[in-house]
Amino acid sequence: MDKKDKKLLIIDDDTDVLSTARMFLKQFFLQVDTEKDPTQINSLVSRSRYDLILLDMNFRRGEHNGREGLYWLERILTIAPHTAVVLITAYGDIELAVEAMRLGATDFVLKPWKNAKLLDSINKALSKQGGQKSTMLKPDPPQMIAQSAAMLQVLDMIDKVAATDANVLILGENGTGKALVAQALHQKSLRRQGPLVSVDMGAIPENLVESELFGHQKGAFTDAYQDKAGKFEAAEGGTLLLDEIGNLPPSQQVKLLSVLQNRSFSRVGSNVSTPLNIRLICATNMSLYDMAKENESFRQDLLYRINTVEIVVPSLRNRKEDIPLLGAHFLKIYGEKYSKPYVKLSAAATKKLQRYNWPGNVRELQHAIERAVILSQDDSLQAEDFVLSQIDKPMHNVNLSDDQPQTLDDNERLFIQKALARNHGNVTHTAKELGLTRTALYRRLDKYGL
Repeated sequence: MDKKDKKLLIIDDDTDVLSTARMFLKQFFLQVDTEKDPTQINSLVSRSRYDLILLDMNFRRGEHNGREGLYWLERILTIAPHTAVVLITAYGDIELAVEAMRLGATDFVLKPWKNAKLLDSINKALSKQGGQKSTMLKPDPPQMIAQSAAMLQVLDMIDKVAATDANVLILGENGTGKALVAQALHQKSLRRQGPLVSVDMGAIPENLVESELFGHQKGAFTDAYQDKAGKFEAAEGGTLLLDEIGNLPPSQQVKLLSVLQNRSFSRVGSNVSTPLNIRLICATNMSLYDMAKENESFRQDLLYRINTVEIVVPSLRNRKEDIPLLGAHFLKIYGEKYSKPYVKLSAAATKKLQRYNWPGNVRELQHAIERAVILSQDDSLQAEDFVLSQIDKPMHNVNLSDDQPQTLDDNERLFIQKALARNHGNVTHTAKELGLTRTALYRRLDKYGL
């Protein structure tokens, strides 16, 4: 493929890398510029429209908490979204490179590279960039993929309940697909032409819950500068999903119970009553029954009101027959996303995936497939392409004092898992115990596939 008309920019604070890469690449491309200082990206890109940028992932200054490469990648994608970016990274920064590709980088090459591999990565990135407009992927509608008896029961329950207006409570561990169940219920309901509005109850400060759910009138409280519709109004004629319902404060549980009983609500600061015209679905990974019985942190009468029908989504370790199907589904998605539509799962890799306990459930499997696709150089994903911690060992038997070698990441992951278990999966309470913000904890949950 002729790339003589293409312009490249190489950004690395190692002058040897810059001179070596430029000397090799200038024989293949129209223009190859180099720059040591990434702060010059804005001016360089504004003066010359580059087709591709080679970006070092680990600048020595470390001004952005060891993630400077990601910072500059995001800057490039913001100011030059149509420019392909290939990362230059050391072996120890592979996880950072995987995260960068999720953000929008096209590929990465490891130091020290082979010239043929560098050129091949650049050519593939340019080819992908050239066809980007016509090959842009559209997200597939949510799919419930299953052949296991446990999940087929869930699908059967969805079919039976969807056409009714019955309140549904969805129970299951983190990452099992509770949101997909809610979407399937909505899509198969008589309200499917209406909106599906989802609310993460764990993400709303306690003093704002009532306003977020029911809306408020201008002047109802400080900072209420204008009228605002709540989630109940936004879901009018459709379905409202209250996710992480176990985080609903007791004071607001009383309010929600009253609304469900009276089938009407009022905005904060208003006496006008609005009829309730929604289908309510609640979801949680917490044991509401224990909360209602033991410490009364969840009202029993509200629990009975929201679980007219209860659907329990099984963990992935209890539906391992579905792993090959799910693996093929995620391979198709990420094979297309990362221009590797040919990649397949080997029999050995499939067996390894089925032996693992998947504490992070389907979400963890999804991240594992994505990572393997990104890193793989072959047509077939092998068992060694999947780095799964504590394989073949039930997570409840894992102990930090085990006499076995562990990395810092292993220890942090296990530490977070134990904190989640102590807090019954409640992300808000876990973050508070660990001294983290919810956002910081979610980043770690995503990193470890939990």
